Amino acid sequence: MKYSVLDLCPVPEGSSTSDAMRNSVELAQHVEQLGYHRYWMAEHHNMPGIASAATSVLLGHIAGKTNTIRVGAGGVMLPNHAPLTIAEQFGTLASLYGARIDLGLGRAPGGDHAVWQALRRGRTGEDNFPAEVAELMGYLGDADSRAAVQAHPGQGTHVPLWILGSSLYGAQLAAHFGLPYAFASHFAPDALEDAAYIYRRDFKPSETLDKPKFMLAVNVIAAETDADATYLRTSVQQAFARLRSGTPGKLPRPVDDIDAEIGLPMRRAVDQALRITAAGSPETVRRQLSDILSKYQPDEVILTGQIHDQTARKRSFTIAAEVMRDLAQERQLEGAASL
Repeated sequence: MKYSVLDLCPVPEGSSTSDAMRNSVELAQHVEQLGYHRYWMAEHHNMPGIASAATSVLLGHIAGKTNTIRVGAGGVMLPNHAPLTIAEQFGTLASLYGARIDLGLGRAPGGDHAVWQALRRGRTGEDNFPAEVAELMGYLGDADSRAAVQAHPGQGTHVPLWILGSSLYGAQLAAHFGLPYAFASHFAPDALEDAAYIYRRDFKPSETLDKPKFMLAVNVIAAETDADATYLRTSVQQAFARLRSGTPGKLPRPVDDIDAEIGLPMRRAVDQALRITAAGSPETVRRQLSDILSKYQPDEVILTGQIHDQTARKRSFTIAAEVMRDLAQERQLEGAASL
């Protein structure tokens, strides 16, 4: 099973946006050496703790600093943009970096209602997402001499498209178009089982895929001990609590007592939303990841980890890679034993 990284380019407290971007380059180079398959970044706006708002620009920088790892959006919020613009941006990336580029598409604004208004001035509230996906597919596909508008760069690059989602809508759309589907289970897992089922049940083979391809997103906070990981995890717990309270900020420093910091009811609500998580020592992460993968049977897994300290973040992804390799070897042995 391929395993990848979702990086939101977090801006830790005490650091700058430029520091966050340098950290992301360093992390991308690090996980490339560890055998990770993809390095995805996501479009978010009006959030001082996330530096990946201009997603295609930052992806170009990451791609230029790496050599083999796939680089892509997980995702671009397509209704914020004209499909032609996205086709030209990712067509440019594909022209520069070849077949390493992915394009995941989301439907949300990547922020609150104020962000929606700022990004979509002059546009109606009508949901045109399916038509916009189809339009984008046309711009990235083979040239059509009858088309009044073509994407240059973009036409003929066939940048692989993914549909992203956290509800049944994305699952149905991905199945309809015969596209791979990535579920945002790392922060919105409530519809996970139903979405995976509907996607697989309703999938229609296409020129892109002959069978479903389902990617699962998992939070991973790995450290040398369970106690160390519990401490590191308090950063994302605080960040999520602040987001829910309408006060997003930079990625908080970890704390010794998370309940004292955000309160027990909020911590329970946060942990429920972040329940697709493997956090602990290598042994604990191995057990938790194995349980998650066995339950949901994804075709790929994408790991994310909001950790304040860059050294600890790199170490977490190192441990996760070792765990994923061990699990793969186990499955190979089990398969051989069953023959």
